[in-house]
Amino acid sequence: MTTTISATERAAAQAYLRLLESTQAVLTDPRLAPYAGVMLTNPMAEADEALRAAGLVGNEDRLLRLVSALRASPGSPPGAAAPTADRGRRA
Repeated sequence: MTTTISATERAAAQAYLRLLESTQAVLTDPRLAPYAGVMLTNPMAEADEALRAAGLVGNEDRLLRLVSALRASPGSPPGAAAPTADRGRRA
């Protein structure tokens, strides 16, 4: 089954992946773990904003399907930034 991904959905899935990767990096380093709240504030805000913009708040099933599709897509490493045309408006 093919998942069609809009630009805002792609941005949301990528923001979610960046948040996951940042969280993993912070929490696996004992020196950084005490600062997790501070270090993850921006990635959490970015993911929240992107999920709202894509209409994915409360739609975890769709988000996880999008994340899975991105990870399965050749040439699209997890958390990689979308090409400029797919980025949408950034604040």
